[in-house]
Amino acid sequence: MSSHSFYEADARERVAGLLDAGSFSEFVGPARRIISPHLAQLDQPGAFDDGIVVGAGSLSGRPVLIAAQQGQFMGGGVGEVHGAKLTGLLERAVAVRPDAVLLLLDSGGVRLHEANAGLVAISEIMRAVLATRAAGIPVFALIGSGNGAFGGMGIVARCCTAVVMSEEGRLSLSGPEVIETVRGVEEFDSRDRALVWRVTGGKHRYLIGDAVQLVPDRIDAFGQAALSLIDTHTEADDPLQALEQAQTRLDARINAYGGCRDGLEVWRLQGIADADQLPLLETADFLEAARNRSLSWN
Repeated sequence: MSSHSFYEADARERVAGLLDAGSFSEFVGPARRIISPHLAQLDQPGAFDDGIVVGAGSLSGRPVLIAAQQGQFMGGGVGEVHGAKLTGLLERAVAVRPDAVLLLLDSGGVRLHEANAGLVAISEIMRAVLATRAAGIPVFALIGSGNGAFGGMGIVARCCTAVVMSEEGRLSLSGPEVIETVRGVEEFDSRDRALVWRVTGGKHRYLIGDAVQLVPDRIDAFGQAALSLIDTHTEADDPLQALEQAQTRLDARINAYGGCRDGLEVWRLQGIADADQLPLLETADFLEAARNRSLSWN
């Protein structure tokens, strides 16, 4: 595994750096030239892989299926072909039963140029994720990219078995600019980048339980986290009971933090001393500080 920055790498570099050398086999690659049927009609450029790399490989000898979104193409937006490739990968997982499916997310959500097709694709992806998990195969979301996981892909991430993030990653339903446009700058100032990361960034998502692991910005760190999750993974015997337990935790979290407008307020309520300093800490120091917190909703 590569020690290169996950954030700075593109989709193919992330896949190559994460998996065992020479083990990756791409499905529906650029040579197939299966591209979006909609973009050309709108005078928009296309990509021969439609902004997503999917295939099979091994992670320290463990067979996995993997998908990596290319955030540099249309912000990683999900369209018809992009979504079909991801859905097909998940359906293949049920048939071939790898040890895990790894989703390297880098997306602002649905591709607005083909919104209806993208929305349908998101729903198909979510259904495929849940079907894969129901078959006993874990699906892990790895988020440490420039676009993070927003919109429909933010929902997909939370449908996964577990989420791993770096400090640089972001996870949310609505993006900061969308919130500001709809609700006004008084509700959320998208230009306040520190606020954006305190609300959607990896550190905050780890502290409130959305991400099970926070890792440094290295490809190998994401790989080691995925391996540890594969080794310790168990799907619930009763999926309905697991969902009910998750809902109970969410209700408790809303009761505890529903009035907070900034991550700092949440962290203080968790009993973290010097919460103002958390954004400045390196990942290892941050995790040490986080171990001393008190989580009233957990």
